[in-house]
Amino acid sequence: MNESQYLVKQLTDELAIPESGKQSIVLNDTPKTKVILFSFAAGAGLAEHVAPFDATIQIISGMATLTVGNESVEGNPGTWIQMVAKTPHSIKAESPVVMLLTLVK
Repeated sequence: MNESQYLVKQLTDELAIPESGKQSIVLNDTPKTKVILFSFAAGAGLAEHVAPFDATIQIISGMATLTVGNESVEGNPGTWIQMVAKTPHSIKAESPVVMLLTLVK
């Protein structure tokens, strides 16, 4: 953080979308939260998994199909999903996607 105790980022400029697969960078990691920015090539994603913490997913750009628990969710820019710890979830990018994941420790 800078001396003013804030940080400004343009999320769509932080991480290039790969030609295949996914990329991620940690934007913030504190004792209370961890914020990770992901970018996915079309067709890429993350298989079903669980996080050990409460989490939110925000779709910044692109279109994705997500599963949360037993529900299928269409993810478009602006989609926001809140999950309690250990909720099974997955993502498949239907187009190039930028997604923000926030973990609450």
